[in-house]
Amino acid sequence: MAFGGLEKKQTAAPMAEINMTPLIDVMLVLLVIFIITAPLFTHAIRLDLPKVAAAPARQTPQTIALSIDAAGKLYWNGNVITLAQMRAQFAQAGKQAEQPEIHLHAERSTRYEVIAQVMGAAQQAGLERIGFVTDPPPPDAAH
Repeated sequence: MAFGGLEKKQTAAPMAEINMTPLIDVMLVLLVIFIITAPLFTHAIRLDLPKVAAAPARQTPQTIALSIDAAGKLYWNGNVITLAQMRAQFAQAGKQAEQPEIHLHAERSTRYEVIAQVMGAAQQAGLERIGFVTDPPPPDAAH
């Protein structure tokens, strides 16, 4: 032990034990620091969404192919339209007895703001069936 015993020895040797208390204190302080700072690291996660292998979407007469390029231009079944025209088209489609399904083709680098505007306009028109169309992964990436 580090403390003297009941026996009195004439030759006192230096203490050879390591005091663990300061090491434990430092470890607990570091643990508290990491617990406090850990949530700060999760707010800036870059997402690179994967390519997904899915069944091909079936085309029906009630299907609307809505495409968005990287610049935010909208294409309704291949024809360029504005956001106001798209809202009017959605309003007409929402009044149909059998509501069409929207197949959304968004380029990978499209701003989320444009996609959110499209989805909001569809919801306001009462259209509920929106499908996101993806590209299949390359054949060598299949697992």
